[in-house]
Amino acid sequence: MKVVLAPLAGFTDAPFRRLCREGGADKTYTEMVSAAGLAHGSSPTRHLMEMLPDEGPVSCQIFGSKESDVAFASSVVSDAFCEINLNAGCPMTKVTREGAGAKLIDDPEKIYRLLKAMSENTSLPITLKTRIGPNPGRTNAFELLDAAEKAGAKEIIFHARYTSQMHGGEVHLDTLAELVSRASIPVIGNGGVKDFKSALEMAKTGVAAVMVGRAALGDPFIFSAIKEGRKADGAGGALMCEKHLSLLLQFRDILAERFPNDHVSSPDAFASVKMHTHLFRYFSGLPGAAKLRARLNMVRKLSEIYDIIHSYV
Repeated sequence: MKVVLAPLAGFTDAPFRRLCREGGADKTYTEMVSAAGLAHGSSPTRHLMEMLPDEGPVSCQIFGSKESDVAFASSVVSDAFCEINLNAGCPMTKVTREGAGAKLIDDPEKIYRLLKAMSENTSLPITLKTRIGPNPGRTNAFELLDAAEKAGAKEIIFHARYTSQMHGGEVHLDTLAELVSRASIPVIGNGGVKDFKSALEMAKTGVAAVMVGRAALGDPFIFSAIKEGRKADGAGGALMCEKHLSLLLQFRDILAERFPNDHVSSPDAFASVKMHTHLFRYFSGLPGAAKLRARLNMVRKLSEIYDIIHSYV
């Protein structure tokens, strides 16, 4: 069973992708990269496209609603990535109000045009991530599949929920199985995978790979657990936290060197901000976790963070 890391805005940065790769992920995805941001020269957007050494296969996921923007974005994506993925599934308002993300599900023909614009401006494979429809009253996943295949997409990822479900509720595996049976390109399944049991249920649909998202937060080695058919270990604890912190600092130095004219936070500030994104999660459910998180929340220096982590060990 192939298991891949889902793109998660605010989470799947280079350090986390690297950990997930070490934890057994067969492929990882960047956070969503704004095609309009790239077209307008946004440096923070460029930061999302930086990688650490030895990350393994990484897909660069972009989002946008204009053919000119996604065409430009595709032209500047480094060939260090294994592919470029178009997001047509994110239901968040800040994305859909721009006509991007899940808003595109309403218009399969537009998805076709966007994918064509991308493929005409890069030699990298183009793929699509979407959902099975806007709501239970309209399942247009098969139209979306046709649009992707017609545009020459090499793979399609279906989050087997409707846009209206956001990130919860029933995962429609029957629809996913039917999509797999009709598709002429590989289909990756996404939605609700949190352990071996749920991964196995999705794998039975015949998908080429199973995608894990939020269940990997705090446990980047869940991929190995799923592949080996065992229960995940849960939160990574202090040692995993320290390893992640080390990769964060390495990545911070890469950004500072790569973008000398940009403001890149000091190591202290960089680590403090990222604590709230990732590092607290490694202690979830462990003895004394609440007290430890309270202490970490008060510090702003890297040395203090290390002292608290070491005291936990």
